[in-house]
Amino acid sequence: MDYLVIKWLHILSATLMFGTGLGTAFYMFVTNRSGNLQAIAVVTHWVAIADWIFTATTVIFQPVSGLYMVHLAGFPIGFNWLGLTFALYAIAGACWLPVVWLQLRMRDMAKEAVRQGATQLPARYWRYERWWCVLGIPAFTGLIWVYWLMVTKPTGW
Repeated sequence: MDYLVIKWLHILSATLMFGTGLGTAFYMFVTNRSGNLQAIAVVTHWVAIADWIFTATTVIFQPVSGLYMVHLAGFPIGFNWLGLTFALYAIAGACWLPVVWLQLRMRDMAKEAVRQGATQLPARYWRYERWWCVLGIPAFTGLIWVYWLMVTKPTGW
């Protein structure tokens, strides 16, 4: 496949991954603050689906397309901007995996609370939500740095 085509797909995939992550995080965060159990149940349901459809597929495509471009361009893999990019991506992924697990449990708790006619979510939901927020910070920060490294490709490291 042509380098420019794979580069376009790589950028498109990165945009989809980051945009979906930021968008779903925003909606889940603000919906949680609303306290509306019905809304929380609906949003957590769709956040979980969006993460599997969009984020999971792009999370896989990113390193595959990135390594293919590295191969085509002849960049050396080592402790340079490229090595740091993969390390930051791995950190973001290590944060994202438990976030997905937390989201699925939060979704289930919200659905169950609505089904039972509860007026509030269990305390465990809010513990999970705190961890969900905490893990999101290094994941998003790492991806912002990955974007910077992909664009600037700094030399002299």
